[in-house]
Amino acid sequence: MHNDGKVVPISTAHAMPSPLARLPIVLQQVRDKAAQQLQQGLQELFDNADDTLFEMADKAGNNLDHHIFFEAMRDLRLKRKNFERVFMQRLFDAFAELGLAGRGVLQRVPALSYDTTPGTSKDEQEKAVALDAMLGRVHHRDGLALSQLTARLSAVLGNRLDDRENPLGPAQLCEFFLQAGRSLGVEIRVKLIMLKLFEKYVLSDADQLYCEANQLLVATGVLPELKAVPSRRPGGRAARDHQREAAMPAADQPVDENGQQAFAALQTLLAAVRGSVAPTLEASAAPQPIATRDLVRLLSHLQQYVPEPDAEDDFDLRNQLEQLLTRVSVKSGKSRVVEAVDEDVINLIALLFEFILNDRAVPDAFKALIARLQIPLLKVAVQDKSFFSRAGHPARRLLNELAAAAMAWSPVDDYARDSLYMRIEQVVQRLLNEYVEDPLIFSQLLAEFCGFIAQEQRRSELLEQHTLDTEAGRVLTEAARQRVADALNRRLLGKVLPHAVVQFLQQAWSQVLLLTCLKHGEQSVQWQAALRTMDELIWSVGLQADTEAGRHLLEQLPRLLKALRDGLASAAFDPFSSRDFFVRLQALHVRPPDGEGLLEVREPFVFSVLPPDSAEGLADDDPDLLKVRQLRLGSWVVFQQDQADALRCKLLAIMAPANTYIFVGRTGLKVLEKNAGQLARAFKRGALHTLDDGPLFERALTAVISQLRQLNRGK
Repeated sequence: MHNDGKVVPISTAHAMPSPLARLPIVLQQVRDKAAQQLQQGLQELFDNADDTLFEMADKAGNNLDHHIFFEAMRDLRLKRKNFERVFMQRLFDAFAELGLAGRGVLQRVPALSYDTTPGTSKDEQEKAVALDAMLGRVHHRDGLALSQLTARLSAVLGNRLDDRENPLGPAQLCEFFLQAGRSLGVEIRVKLIMLKLFEKYVLSDADQLYCEANQLLVATGVLPELKAVPSRRPGGRAARDHQREAAMPAADQPVDENGQQAFAALQTLLAAVRGSVAPTLEASAAPQPIATRDLVRLLSHLQQYVPEPDAEDDFDLRNQLEQLLTRVSVKSGKSRVVEAVDEDVINLIALLFEFILNDRAVPDAFKALIARLQIPLLKVAVQDKSFFSRAGHPARRLLNELAAAAMAWSPVDDYARDSLYMRIEQVVQRLLNEYVEDPLIFSQLLAEFCGFIAQEQRRSELLEQHTLDTEAGRVLTEAARQRVADALNRRLLGKVLPHAVVQFLQQAWSQVLLLTCLKHGEQSVQWQAALRTMDELIWSVGLQADTEAGRHLLEQLPRLLKALRDGLASAAFDPFSSRDFFVRLQALHVRPPDGEGLLEVREPFVFSVLPPDSAEGLADDDPDLLKVRQLRLGSWVVFQQDQADALRCKLLAIMAPANTYIFVGRTGLKVLEKNAGQLARAFKRGALHTLDDGPLFERALTAVISQLRQLNRGK
């Protein structure tokens, strides 16, 4: 839970968190409770979106529509995690705005409207009509409960709100959904389908959302005189749950048939590792299997003795369970064993955790933390076999979210005080302390952790954008410096000119040219004027007094001197420091220099050097160079700087023209800059490795299945 009450307000100016941005405790509870329910609704939405879009593709009348719906399915799968993260971030931002608005710090967000305006595209009109209808249905159905919630929020904040400013109101929830969906590259038909699903799986449960929020506020004495509105009605999640229960098989048939069928396929492979969990004593009678419920109780007992992360002794779950079974068998006088199906679950979970604890993507400091989840996840899997087949299972998603967050972490000296480490440790400890049999705690912890990560992600995104802008500015500056150097070298290289003029052009006028190029561009009038002034200066010191041009030089000097002084002033040069040059220039114009005052420019002027790609010596098809070129933006890598230090970082940008690879850490700050050649050589010597950022559970399950297949083939 966010017990500290601190939230990050996201205003148009990207303000940093203010000490005033503190929600009252009761509003934190309202926010976190709502986040749990909304998270569940979004999970249900995405779990069903695939089926809906598949049906649409199947019914498509032409190949184009068929392709559109299948591409939408793919887009949703790839962007689901980001979609949910952005939605939850917007929810938390809206509550942060409430906390600030309630204290007069920031203006509240404007009331949202989905009315169309003249000139609105047909697609936008369709979306606006659909949204307006959705809002109307929610207000018609749950308007009274919403109004009561808004009134109670206003009372707590001491600042009058209307329903459209309520973060849990349908207008705001729809806006969060639209903002989260901006990354989806889908056409209007798919967007309208997604809105329908949002209404079905999220807005249809608004009554429960408002009822629970109102109950929390009433319990703390906020407007208890308002008559409570009943929360249950036909439709919503309760109705869907009832339909699922009605469709389930009878009590004597296996529950959760899909999960059982999927697990049955795994059992065929797991047969090769059976027999590893058994009491270590001779059986005096036929073995007596332990019921699943009793096994869960035994696991709950072991859960109390899971060692701390820094414990030196390894905790071997199967060995511990064997010892416990032996004690139970001795005590009862019967040989108690685990049923085959439960032993298969135990072995599968053990194999999954073996993979996890050897996975490069999980930092060592977090492996010990995640290892402590083995018993809680085993208890979930023993009771619910869909854990292995349902990607949206809350316990499975929680593991994936913890691992994904940990992947971005680089070692620090006092890691136990690191905010991410402390948060994950808190999640693990709550599961060990509180989880007995009710799996709801996984959904609660998932919602809370996603809220925490969303806030961290928002801060890192702001810093990433700052880093990107800084690097882009640096590249522009380097390119401008190169253009200035080229311009100077074309005019000076090989020429014999007064030393003072060469020095002035290289040290002073180069800065004028640089600022002019950056501010106005090389196609601008100002840039051309600065070049012309440089040309005229060079021309003026090369004239002989007895030539026609030399005799008319004095007539042209005032304009040249003014252009030089104006240029220096535009670059903020101190006029006193440039006085010596103008004194020397006057002398040069009166009397041309002798041989001692002249300088032949032989070395090119180098303003700055962009680091080259330095892929020299590497063939175009070099496998490590190809690895570099296959890195995608957002890829995480680990760079082994020395034997002790490993840096985890994400590829933020590849900056032209030198193809410089810019990497940032978890906070969004730049931590590494390399060119393609340097990265390829790091790959070659084993100092650089890419990290697989796919969901940890899915990768572990794939690896274990492959391992079991090889084991079965070997037999």
